[in-house]
Amino acid sequence: MSPPTSAEPSGAPAIVAERLHKRYRGTTAVHDVSLRVHRGEIVGVLGVNGAGKTTTVEMIAGLRRPDGGTVRVLGLDPQRDRARVRQVLGVQLQDAYLHGALTVAELVGLYRSFYPHPRPAAELLGLVGLDGQRHVRFEKLSGGQQQRLSIALALAGAPRLVVLDELTTGLDPRARRRMWATVEGLRDDGVTVLLVSHAMEEVERLCDRVVLLDAGRVVATDTPAGLVARAGATTLDDAFVTLTGKQLEDVE
Repeated sequence: MSPPTSAEPSGAPAIVAERLHKRYRGTTAVHDVSLRVHRGEIVGVLGVNGAGKTTTVEMIAGLRRPDGGTVRVLGLDPQRDRARVRQVLGVQLQDAYLHGALTVAELVGLYRSFYPHPRPAAELLGLVGLDGQRHVRFEKLSGGQQQRLSIALALAGAPRLVVLDELTTGLDPRARRRMWATVEGLRDDGVTVLLVSHAMEEVERLCDRVVLLDAGRVVATDTPAGLVARAGATTLDDAFVTLTGKQLEDVE
C-alpha cells in the first residue's frame, strides 16, 4: 500500500457522509443519505435510474453542493478543501466531456500534468488496453474506448480514492473483465473504490459492501451475500427486487 500523501490526513475513513440531502426544482433527489467507506474497500452504490446514485457520488466528490448534510473525503471537506481533495481523488463519470480533437496520448499527458506524482502514461494505457490507440483522436474512439480512456484519466494522479460511475457501460465482455481486474488491482494496492453500478454480476464480483438506494434513500447496506440473506433470496437480482420493489428491467 502506498503511504498517505501530504494532502491526505492519516487515520481518517475514506468517506464519511452524514444525512446528505439534495433537491432539484422541488423534487428531492437524495434524502438523508448516510454512508461510511473504509480505506481499501470497494463499496457499490446500487439502484434503479433516478434512485439518487449519481447525485450522491457527485456530492461526495465535491462536484455538486449538498443542500444539507456533511461529507468528508479522507478527512477533507470536498467543498472547502477542493484543491487538496483533487490530489487524492479520481473520478470517472458515465458521460465523458473531453476535447474531441486531442489524441489519447495528449489527453493522458494533460491529465498527468495536473499532479505532482502521476502514474506513468504507458502504465495507464496498459491498464485499460489502449496502448495501440495512443495517436487516435478522442472523437475517433469507439464508445467503449472512450469509456476506458475516462477510467485511465481518473487514475492519472495515482489517487487514494476512486469514484467510478457505471464502470463497464458499453464495454464488450473481454474489456469488462479487464476493467474488473484493474479495480481489483486498485484494492490490492490499498486504493478505496466507490462504484456506482446496476450490473449485478459486477457488484457481486467486486464489492465488499453494497449501499442500496431507492427513491433517494438508503434501503440497506450489507455485503452482497448479506443482502441476499436479508431478502431471503437466492440471487442478488432477486434480493434487489425484494428490497426495493422494483423490477429488474427498471435497472437497465
